[in-house]
Amino acid sequence: MPGSSPSAGPGDAALRRSSTWWRGGGRRRLVRAVLVALLVAEAAVGGHALVTALGRLTEPAWPWVAVAVLAELTSMVAYGRMQQRLLRAEAVPVRLSTAVRLAYAAHALSISLPGGPVFSTAYNFRRMRTLGASAAVASWCIALSGVLSAAALVALAAVAELLRGSTDGLASTLLHLAGAAAALLAVRMLGRRPGWLHRGATAGLAVLNRLRRRPPATGLDQVHDTLDRLVAVRLPRAELGAAAGQALLNWVLDALALVLCIRAVGGEVPGLLPLLLAYAAGMTAASLTIVPGGLGVVDGALVLGLVTAGTAAGPAIAAVVLYRLLSLGLVGGIGWALYLLDRRRADD
Repeated sequence: MPGSSPSAGPGDAALRRSSTWWRGGGRRRLVRAVLVALLVAEAAVGGHALVTALGRLTEPAWPWVAVAVLAELTSMVAYGRMQQRLLRAEAVPVRLSTAVRLAYAAHALSISLPGGPVFSTAYNFRRMRTLGASAAVASWCIALSGVLSAAALVALAAVAELLRGSTDGLASTLLHLAGAAAALLAVRMLGRRPGWLHRGATAGLAVLNRLRRRPPATGLDQVHDTLDRLVAVRLPRAELGAAAGQALLNWVLDALALVLCIRAVGGEVPGLLPLLLAYAAGMTAASLTIVPGGLGVVDGALVLGLVTAGTAAGPAIAAVVLYRLLSLGLVGGIGWALYLLDRRRADD
């Protein structure tokens, strides 16, 4: 009849059931299933290589292993302390234990999943928002944490190159260090010249809206509001210096864990400068690969660097395997446990 609504068919009922399942927790279960599948796939692909590498790891000196574990765990505390300082500088009260748990969980996502840094950044942002940070402060804290961490690693390599007196890799290292410094200066300059930021954002949004076939000013008020909040973020120089110190300590303790792993397998520890260069090369390789945890790439770079620095091949391989078991297996395992615990609390 005219004006009467058509009766719902079986397809409509199935659609409603599907929508109810999705809203009722199906989405979370699907995400968990995908994560488990990815981890199982990684274990299957890298399992043979791991078993072969473990065969090279003879009975280590356990006291050295224990100290290496302590150094590795403390390095994550240093990273958490850095983020705590950045958040507290913007009046976001965060306990150190909370910041460290966040650091562990985000790190686990970053090293375990394909495209891990994307998942890690999203998790960091969401958790910082629940801790009381505004969207601008959370974004700023995450970005500055990355810049400080990268700058600290480049600084280690630059110091080693300078002290070694070699010009082979010095120019490239100093260029990277200058890039990190330029990024920090650019942030400060944009904070003092917000008009530049607003004009750039307006132009960029207009192009984006044109591609989306929407009016040029769509979303402009929200973007300018976010930029105003972001520009209002101020970090005292003392706090910035302290945060940079924590970022450097994070790398130093991690490098110390590698040294202790060499000791644990009875290898000869190379000199400080060759060791720093080998370590910096391995960690740089980690940022240049899309393989979760840099499996194979980082290990090869570290082994090659240690052998070049003077450590025998056998102990170098065993030390790197042990170090990766701690930095990936132990730290990653703790991070995943904390992440799942956080998800469970959020679901309750």
